[in-house]
Amino acid sequence: MFDFLYSFEFQAVIKLLLGFVLAGIIGSERQALNKPAGFKTHSLIGVSSVLVMLCSEYLSKNFGADIARIPAQLLPGIGFIGAGTILRDGFNVKGLTTAASLLVVTCIGLSIGAGFYLGGIIATIFSYFILSHSHSFFKVKENNIELNLNIKLQNSTFTIPLIEKILYKNRVTVQKIKVTPCADDENIEDLNISGNYNGLLPVSQILTDISTLKNVFEVETVNHK
Repeated sequence: MFDFLYSFEFQAVIKLLLGFVLAGIIGSERQALNKPAGFKTHSLIGVSSVLVMLCSEYLSKNFGADIARIPAQLLPGIGFIGAGTILRDGFNVKGLTTAASLLVVTCIGLSIGAGFYLGGIIATIFSYFILSHSHSFFKVKENNIELNLNIKLQNSTFTIPLIEKILYKNRVTVQKIKVTPCADDENIEDLNISGNYNGLLPVSQILTDISTLKNVFEVETVNHK
């Protein structure tokens, strides 16, 4: 009985199952947030990582191959998959956390495949906690509200820093700024600002502060939530 429990074949099944479960836990958290790589992707990578380690162990026992050679090629390869989850939207970059989680499940799979169960399980617990609860440590008490502003102005080089100062004073986090020539008047520019604010002041107060600037002609919100 003990010989069967400690056999390579039985241990391989346990390791593959455990790799699937641990990687799937992290993947389920990513899928719940509609991230590019979810449960299926993470689970497949976790199982694949365990299998790579098992293949390496099998080759080492039966043919004397270097046990670290095959796993060493996996980590650079996972970078290609991780890069596919990273998206650039203007000045914002999305998907870095999901790419990092793919690297984590790869390492977890290698740990389980190597028989380092405690390390794989602890890493899963820490990783899931980081992904699902870390925002709690940095989240302000007030709810962040999406804010999009359209502003008609002149002399944007001089005026935009003044607008940014007002937004900073009102705790608005600017995510994107776009300046385009006005179609109706070549002397006027259209400024679009996207960001979030904590809702301590009404939006009308922010609009009033901006509209009092010398070179600002019109201020309005777009899709304000």
